[in-house]
Amino acid sequence: MADAQTIVITADQAGGRLDAVLSQADLTYSRSALANLIKAGCVLVNGQTVKRSYVVKEADEIVITPPETKETALEAENIPLDIVYEDDDLLVVNKPQGMVVHPAPGHPGGTLVNALLYHAPLSTINGEFRPGIVHRIDRDTSGLLMVAKNDAAHQALAAELKAHKTQRIYYALVRGNFTENEGTIDAPLGRHPKDRQKQAVIAGGREAVTHFKVVERFQGYTLLELALETGRTHQIRVHLAYIGHPVIGDNVYGHQDKILNIKLPGQLLHAKTLVLTQPQTQETLRFDSELPAIFQQVLTGLRVEDSKFDNQ
Repeated sequence: MADAQTIVITADQAGGRLDAVLSQADLTYSRSALANLIKAGCVLVNGQTVKRSYVVKEADEIVITPPETKETALEAENIPLDIVYEDDDLLVVNKPQGMVVHPAPGHPGGTLVNALLYHAPLSTINGEFRPGIVHRIDRDTSGLLMVAKNDAAHQALAAELKAHKTQRIYYALVRGNFTENEGTIDAPLGRHPKDRQKQAVIAGGREAVTHFKVVERFQGYTLLELALETGRTHQIRVHLAYIGHPVIGDNVYGHQDKILNIKLPGQLLHAKTLVLTQPQTQETLRFDSELPAIFQQVLTGLRVEDSKFDNQ
């Protein structure tokens, strides 16, 4: 079991919600993970269980005691994996488009987690259904993910991610042309007010920052390099749709699933580069991946179309 953590509320923190104050503290848990711990009674304030909406007071003593971990009930499945790197603490996997990261309603098996369990032991911090998963990408987004093989590595990788020290670089093909060569989208995100399955830019949402650079321009389309400063759900897809440049193939946020008469299995968004610190050696590790075949096929087609236009 992970060691209990104790926090004493300062005057500056007093008056805030318990879950919000804890999420801003130097902990290795996400706000959603903290909410689950509070609900499970693993967070005590002055020795008492409280709701996550509890308003903290100066000198409140908060003790966080993670529950005993247990062996996962998930089934390990012999599913091929594209493992880019592996050591005793972590592995980096290149997830294919169409694969769900972890089991969820409607996706009980066939996920990346099921495949990982067959391959190696995983950390237990995220509980029964997300062992090893430090961060995730959408089902129809491809690319690099880091996975923790033990709890100590998980805590270190999660802390680095929370401190915005992990570099995650994506490539996306988007609709429309850019006059600028680079820029930043700084717009808060939250659940869509009318469609609970979607995210949206909303006032009072969680901070979300995406940096972009133009890699290549086409007639009516642009290939972008994107760097995440935060990692909100659907962040890149929502931010690009918000500025009028939805990701190609993303029919949830504003683009059809066809381009150049090519039927797309999902959005043309790929987690291309990942830079992290090895938890034990503190060595900086950098990984890069090729764009998926369908992504490259579309880019080749656009270049052919542009060459026809240039020769007219």
